[in-house]
Amino acid sequence: MRGFSSLSNLATKKPYNHIKFQRKTPPLTPTSSIDHQYIAQLLSSKDWFFLLNHEFSKPQLNSQFVVSIIHNQQNPSNSFKFYSWVSNINPSLSKNPSVLGVLAKTLYRKGPLVLSVELVNDIRKSGFQVSEELICVLIGSWGRLGLSKYCLEVFSQLSFLDLNPNTRLYNAVIDALVKSNSLDLAYLKFQQMSEENNCSPDRFTYNILIHGVCKIGLVDEALRLVKQMESVGFHPNVFTYTMLVDGFCNSNRVDEAFQVLETMKKRNVSPNEATIRSFVHGVFRSLVPGKAFELLFGYVKNGNFFSKLACDTILYCLTSNSMVKETAQFLREIRLKGYLPDSSTFNMAMVCLIKEDFDLNDSCEIFESFVDDGVKPGFNTYLALVEAMYRLGRFEKGNEFVESMFKDELVSNIYSYNMVIDCFCKAQMMVKALETFQDMKLRGIAPNLVTFNTLITGYCKVGDLRLAREHLVMLLELGFKPDIFTFTSIIDGLCGVNQIESAFDCLLEMIEWGVAPNSVTYNVLIRSLCVIGDPERSLRLMKKMKADGIRPDSFSFDAVIQCLCRVGKIVKAKNLFRSMLEMGVIPGIAVYSGFIHALCKAGKFDEAKEIFVSMEVNGCIPDSYTCNFILDSLVQHRQFDDALSIIKSFSRRVQFMFTLLQLRKEALSLYLAKCGAIDNVIISIDRSSLFEQGLCGQSSGTRWNDLSFEDRQFSCSENHFGKSSKVLMMLLPNGNTTVTLPHPAKPYYSNHHLQWRRENAISLG
Repeated sequence: MRGFSSLSNLATKKPYNHIKFQRKTPPLTPTSSIDHQYIAQLLSSKDWFFLLNHEFSKPQLNSQFVVSIIHNQQNPSNSFKFYSWVSNINPSLSKNPSVLGVLAKTLYRKGPLVLSVELVNDIRKSGFQVSEELICVLIGSWGRLGLSKYCLEVFSQLSFLDLNPNTRLYNAVIDALVKSNSLDLAYLKFQQMSEENNCSPDRFTYNILIHGVCKIGLVDEALRLVKQMESVGFHPNVFTYTMLVDGFCNSNRVDEAFQVLETMKKRNVSPNEATIRSFVHGVFRSLVPGKAFELLFGYVKNGNFFSKLACDTILYCLTSNSMVKETAQFLREIRLKGYLPDSSTFNMAMVCLIKEDFDLNDSCEIFESFVDDGVKPGFNTYLALVEAMYRLGRFEKGNEFVESMFKDELVSNIYSYNMVIDCFCKAQMMVKALETFQDMKLRGIAPNLVTFNTLITGYCKVGDLRLAREHLVMLLELGFKPDIFTFTSIIDGLCGVNQIESAFDCLLEMIEWGVAPNSVTYNVLIRSLCVIGDPERSLRLMKKMKADGIRPDSFSFDAVIQCLCRVGKIVKAKNLFRSMLEMGVIPGIAVYSGFIHALCKAGKFDEAKEIFVSMEVNGCIPDSYTCNFILDSLVQHRQFDDALSIIKSFSRRVQFMFTLLQLRKEALSLYLAKCGAIDNVIISIDRSSLFEQGLCGQSSGTRWNDLSFEDRQFSCSENHFGKSSKVLMMLLPNGNTTVTLPHPAKPYYSNHHLQWRRENAISLG
């Protein structure tokens, strides 16, 4: 498909304008750029204080400017000095929560900042001093970095900073010790407060310690601290109770955590967002998800724990654990109680119901009921529903959801239009895709390269190369340059209609346009050559691929190896397989299956068995199809010893249960009869599957009786032993499997059940 070269003159280069930049004094408006490198030079100089005074004045300063300067300094000492200057120029600004917050984060992320004698003297030389706010922030950063001993060392020398220990400073150091997991040192400082410095602990002090003990699950100690706090006149607040809830959940004492919530209700302490989230997440963390849902669902139904935030958090945990049925049940029940989720929560829940293969009718029912109640679903939720409907062939219902998307004005920009067009293309609804494309242009939304690539890919997938060419020309006329996705889609489309030579012409033109092919492009061509049975040309293309610096992947090797096996060139396939392993490419099941099929057909069962056993060694678990094929082939050619050898290697794999059921009855009879003495051939078996496979007859109106293991017997209803049965399996208590076949010997009856003793089992050897 030539034609790119003739249109190459449409892609013109834009003129380059050289722009000169000139540094200016940093403007102080929040929207303007700030020369942080220049400010860093000021702060690194000896006269940083005078230079800052010269550059900035008090009326010019604002919190956004200060936050930006502190955050963007690479050296934490510069942030420290700039904050010291701000605290003296504008004390109220230095106490701004956002300023203190960014200073704490900067000192933690870029620290630790050592409070050296040189740094303290530098501050004092400028006429400043290390303030109480600043030392609290410093101690906090050291605590987060685990520097507990350094915190204590600085705290013991506060007098050199002209500071006296007080409750606030004690709280700062105790909090730092707790954060650095030095709870014993925190308790020591707690005791020293009143003993050495006559400082009384306040509610913050107790809450810090309660947080520390709850974090490690010592909830009983936390309760003792609460009682001590109440005895000195401080009542627990919402933060205290939240930490207790979290502590009880960490200790797997969920019932007591709920009692804390009840206590809060009695004392008129309203739980905050952290309280609710701590409880719900704690319950799911402490219990298995199913039990956690039952417990929380019971609280919600009884009205003891019903709030929008609680329901939102429960839904989040349910969807995070992919609990689809529970999510649907919860949505139905809480809707009856008047709960309406916000758009983000509802979208999350609906995506879970759709993605996890829940019954789509139930999902639509839940979706439509909440929409009728006034919930506004998001674009992604609608799109997921549409894709699910189209996958199941329910195009009318999917189109209804598309109409709702447009009605709610959720499709309003190029990105949403592209996603809708892509949805139509994946469903091969190219008429709808083109209508959406035309509607987008009528609304004044200009298509981009992604739009055209999506349409070209869609038309190529359905084999309509004429319309693909038309949109390619339109793409070029609008000044877009085709990219790797454009070319690969066209090459794939040409290969799909067996125009292999045109696909190679397109590859050459792709290179002429300066677009380098990638592994996907080469794999499309390699796969197409293998489909038409030309492995030699595929190998040459793989060599070119490697010469171009593109490493072949598993898809490249899989296609060629399978093709070589199909045409009987097993030696070449083996050599390529070795090259694949030497390159570190992990083979897929398709490669092993191709080898096994080819070797079995050639009668080389030893090699087939060797490759089958090597699958797991190379990290590839055999699927039921591969197991079925090799075992069936071995049994049909009466290679019983080889079959038994494989079974012994995989005897504990549940996979073999399904394999046995899928083997046809004649092979199964011979196969199981030979392996009657092997332990654990079948771990468990679904009785309904036996009937589905026709291995045991079933009369109408009868039910399969429970297995009886008494006297090492297998018992089944007489009606179930029909002439169509070729084999019955005896499941013994230790998991052994024995085969009994119809035998001339007359069976004996007991309690109207047909029983075959182990000694009646015959062996086909």
